[in-house]
Amino acid sequence: MTRNHLNNTTAIAASLSEDRTTIPRRAAILALIAASAMALAMSFTSVAKAEPAATGIVYTADEYGNSVSRIDLGSGKVDIVPVDITPHNVQFVPGSNLLLAVGVPLLDGKEETHGNSSGGHGSSMAAGELILLNTADILSGSKVSIAVGGHPAHVIADAEGNRAYVSNSEDDTVSVIDLEKGEAVATVSTGDYPHGLRMSPDGKSIYVANVEDGTVSVIDTDSLSEVARIKVGTAPVQVGFTPDGSRVYVSLRDENKVAVIDTATRRVTARIDVGRAPIQVHATSDSRYVYVANQGTETKPDDTVSVIDVASGKVVKTIRTGAGAHGVTVSGNGEFVFVTNIIDGTVSEISVESQSVVRTYRVGKGPNGITYQAR
Repeated sequence: MTRNHLNNTTAIAASLSEDRTTIPRRAAILALIAASAMALAMSFTSVAKAEPAATGIVYTADEYGNSVSRIDLGSGKVDIVPVDITPHNVQFVPGSNLLLAVGVPLLDGKEETHGNSSGGHGSSMAAGELILLNTADILSGSKVSIAVGGHPAHVIADAEGNRAYVSNSEDDTVSVIDLEKGEAVATVSTGDYPHGLRMSPDGKSIYVANVEDGTVSVIDTDSLSEVARIKVGTAPVQVGFTPDGSRVYVSLRDENKVAVIDTATRRVTARIDVGRAPIQVHATSDSRYVYVANQGTETKPDDTVSVIDVASGKVVKTIRTGAGAHGVTVSGNGEFVFVTNIIDGTVSEISVESQSVVRTYRVGKGPNGITYQAR
């Protein structure tokens, strides 16, 4: 046997001897690694769980297309329904089959758009209409038309579905509509150029943003009169209550801020910096967040939504949506936020959990107002 052969044999023996001790050790290490990987995978599964699916219906007022869009969130199907007005805002009436839309009637069947990228309307006086659509048969178009004031901007309804309230921008009034009678029964004076309005959760008051005089009108729903006018800042466009009714958030379009009103004192307690030219605002059902759509200008549109944390009073997230972010509504369970993008002609669906856009829907031209119907 040669020295080289002996050396090789010795090396092989040593290697085999080493393998007898290391193989079990390696097996144990591999088993430990496999167990760790499985645990890690399980932890990822629990953290990165599947995004819940939104349910219900979303409606948009397509002002530039003279239509109302209906989004079935379950199927993703979008129906675009022509109407005889240039609709600026829509409102579903809970507990009914009614969808309300306000705007200016078409002239000789021709398209007449009055919206602009700053959230306002045309400058000429134009009588407005409130139309009522049956959501169970929406494809057939409007069923009832009710005359309101000049250049109606927004419409809301009370919880019982008895009355609707329409802000008339050119008239500086709010029309009170008896929905059963199908007619206006009262008119309430406001500040200069009333635009967005919302009713308090207890139904006792309505706050109205007056664009031109920088105020918010407070209307008592029993007396149907303005009981206060609060100075808030430059170009307030829309208001939004927290579900507990303690605060109202007001978008200040020309200041790139949101004012916060304490409803107990009716005073502004804070101003929060948001994106460019904020338009609509809406709080989540748990009062945790307020979502603000930042539309920007026609020449320099914005495409973001600012998320305000109510507890801290700060913007905690900025979400990119589509060009000309304008209208905001929230699903009944508070898990999703829906935003109209007026320039893109789309609706962004935002997950509150992930604070990101999870779906985008193509709707009619120039979507402004938006509303949600639970299913």
